Amino acid sequence: MTKLSVLIIEDEKNIQTFMGKVLKRHDYRILYADTGTEGLELIRSQCPDIILLDLGLPDMNGSEIIENVRTWTSTPIIVISARTSEKEKVMALDLGADDYITKPFGTSELLARIRASLRHSNRLRTNSTLYIRPYRHGDMLLDFSKRILTIGSSEIHLTPIEYKIVAYLAQNSGKVITYASILSNVWGPYADGDNKILRVNMANIRRKIEDDPAQPKYIFTEVGVGYRMAEDEEETT
Repeated sequence: MTKLSVLIIEDEKNIQTFMGKVLKRHDYRILYADTGTEGLELIRSQCPDIILLDLGLPDMNGSEIIENVRTWTSTPIIVISARTSEKEKVMALDLGADDYITKPFGTSELLARIRASLRHSNRLRTNSTLYIRPYRHGDMLLDFSKRILTIGSSEIHLTPIEYKIVAYLAQNSGKVITYASILSNVWGPYADGDNKILRVNMANIRRKIEDDPAQPKYIFTEVGVGYRMAEDEEETT
């Protein structure tokens, strides 16, 4: 079986080496680039399956790479950066990055985010009917065809808007989805960008699905950026 290829664009050798060792152990083929220029050349020549991108490169800002790459390919891009500002995260995601991981990070988080981005990319490429198979995580089951959400043996009654939010996050499980993306998907392209209505709905959703809304296990907040649904467990088996 052909190994999936990962391009790591990172100028810090210790982080580059750490990620490479982790991913090789999980049977990925690794490509390395120390600069943005080298990274762009490898993207064009090697067509990697996924790109791990540092923003602070010696020759250019990583956001320039995202902008460039998105003009000609939908290859998944996960930003891995020490920059923690909400503005930087939102900008990278809005430019077309699929996810954002803040340094330092753990092995399990890195692997989970890669799986989620590859899974979503594969669904887009194959143009398969999106998520006919239900979403599962822990005791939660979301049946998209029946539009029914259950936790354990209990059916959870969601309003139409609440269902749209949960379904959109579940279809992108494991990935950070920005507030703007959720607003546009649920309320349409002319949503006014006010996050308040989204926060109110999310608070109601959490009261219905979480044992402790302050310590969620299904939908997590990426502060100032958006939300992330726990990864679909069937996709990881």
